This record gives sequence, structure tokens and C-alpha cells, in this order.
Amino acid sequence: MLRIAVPNKGSLADTAAELLAEAGYIGRRDPKDLHVIDPVNEVEFFYLRPKDIATYVGSGALDVGITGRDLLLDARMPGAREVEALGFGASTFRFAGPPGRFSALADLEGLRVATAYPGLVDAYLDEHGVAVDLVPLDGAVESAVRLGVADAVADVVSTGTTLRQAGLEIFGPVLLQSEAVLIGSPTEAEGAETLLRRLRGVMVARRYVMVDYDLPVSLVDQAADIAGGIESPTISPLRDPSWVAVRVMVERRRVNQIMDALYAIGARAILVTAIHNARL
Repeated sequence: MLRIAVPNKGSLADTAAELLAEAGYIGRRDPKDLHVIDPVNEVEFFYLRPKDIATYVGSGALDVGITGRDLLLDARMPGAREVEALGFGASTFRFAGPPGRFSALADLEGLRVATAYPGLVDAYLDEHGVAVDLVPLDGAVESAVRLGVADAVADVVSTGTTLRQAGLEIFGPVLLQSEAVLIGSPTEAEGAETLLRRLRGVMVARRYVMVDYDLPVSLVDQAADIAGGIESPTISPLRDPSWVAVRVMVERRRVNQIMDALYAIGARAILVTAIHNARL
């Protein structure tokens, strides 16, 4: 059986569970369950702390897992590798300190930097030749400067509001753009490719919709320029030989602009349908 590590809590847990359910896998019904077997799909799920998933997968104890790119890099497990970005759980890592004190990464040389991701930050600073005294914390990193245990912090930033409320100012380069990723062990296990294909199918379904419309034959090339589909639109004849029915996949985020453009050139009966799953 394919052994899959899944976050048991935290910001990635619910969306990861939804993704796997849409891919056809049986998940846990009780949030206290730590181990679930899906005999139909020949997989075992192990619900673990997100920070531990890279360790289990990198050691080969489990075959694949879903975790954050930040947690993967922070674990510094040579055997764990990123297989696929999953398109959710986006976050950005930045440095922050007292306003006006820092302007560049080099300003941190020899100072104390607090973070909940010491492995990630240490590797980044080593790469850029900046030596600091790391202060590992498990949370509330933004309070470290005010409480006198650090000179600066490295933390997850969304809007920056939390850091500003703590009297800190963002400076320097972006450490990392993170998101949820599928990770794999050193040796690819049987069933891992099927899992990846299913997850990709769900992600395609979330990103695209199907658009159907009727169009005069003479306008097919114009319509294809507006919405060309993944490979090419499907064209079907109608009873009236001067008209055709067209079916095409388009990006969900652009569907209204595409409908407007198609209508403007003469397309009619434009219908949009959700895609529940796909294989491309």
C-alpha cells in the first residue's frame, strides 16, 4: 500500500483533506484518527504534525506527504523532495525589525534573529554569507524584539499588519514564497504516480471550466483566437449547416471576459459548466 502523510491540524489540514477527497480517496471521519486505511485505492493515511511530515517522508518511513514548502526546507531532510506544488496555503517569508534600523540583509551580521523556522532561515543566511545568532521560537515571533530576546525576526507575512502592530518594519529580500506541496521519499513507491495524476486532475478542475456556445461557421477562427482551449476547441455540426457548436476549456478566472469577447463576435447560447475532475 502507498503510505501517505497528511497534516493532522493547522492551516493546511482541511484543504489537504478536501483535495484528497476530490481525488477519490477515503479520509478520516473522526479528527482524532491518526491512521486510516483506504483498501479500495490501496493507500494508508498517517495524520501527523505538519512539521514532522518531511522527516517521516525523507527517512523513507512514509512514501509521500503533503506539507508546506517552508516546512520541507526547514526540516533539511536530504531524502525529502518536492514533487508538485498544490496551489493552496500560500505564504511569504520576510525579515522584520525596528523601523529605520535595518535596510539590507547584511545589517543582520552578528545580531540575534528570532524565527520559528531555524533550519530554513539558517540555510538562507548561509547562502548569502550572513552570520547571525538564531533564536528558535515555537510561535509569537513578532514579540521577540519587544521582549528583548532578538534584534530582528524572520516570519510568515501576509499583509504585514501583525508585524506593524508589534512595532516592526519589513526589510530586505523575500526569503521564500511557500505553498502546500506534495513531497516524495528517496525511492518512488508504487501508486505514487497514480496519486500525483489524481491530484493534478483535481487542480485542473479547480482552475478551469467548460464553455459551450453556438457560432456561425465563418467565425470559428476568430473564436479560437479568443479561447483556444488546452489543445484545440471541439467543433460539432448543427442542423443549420451555417452554424456549429463549440466546446472549450478556459481558465475560471478569465471566463467572464472570454464570454464577453465571444458574444461580441457573434457567439450565442454561451453556457459555463464546472469541471469536477480531469485527466489531461
